[in-house]
Amino acid sequence: MTVTALAASWQDRDGAKTALLSAYLTTAIRYFFADQGFAGRLVDWARDTLRTTLEIVRKPADQRGFSVISRRLVVERTLAWLTACRRLARDYERDPAVSEAIIRWAAIAGMARRLTRGSPAQRQSRYICD
Repeated sequence: MTVTALAASWQDRDGAKTALLSAYLTTAIRYFFADQGFAGRLVDWARDTLRTTLEIVRKPADQRGFSVISRRLVVERTLAWLTACRRLARDYERDPAVSEAIIRWAAIAGMARRLTRGSPAQRQSRYICD
């Protein structure tokens, strides 16, 4: 997958077409999720131009305060797992290919750790100071 560098002055909505097009051309992903901020013409553009599905994940209409939004939780949990890798806590890489390789390395290491664990994940017991 090629990482597309976008100018810092671009709004997320402006760079969404570039990011979707890049992901569409370089991966086999054909179903995308987006936040409410991307609703509107982008959904039609993805359907008509890319022949792919862009689903807008919306919060419930009666929501007050914090509530977990299903697909967003998956993304944020994955990013939290990746940033547990020390090298990904801050991004100082100059070449996007290096950043991509480190992300892949962290994902592979996390998956290997979960596969070799042999039992379901368990919480660590609390350490109590006496």
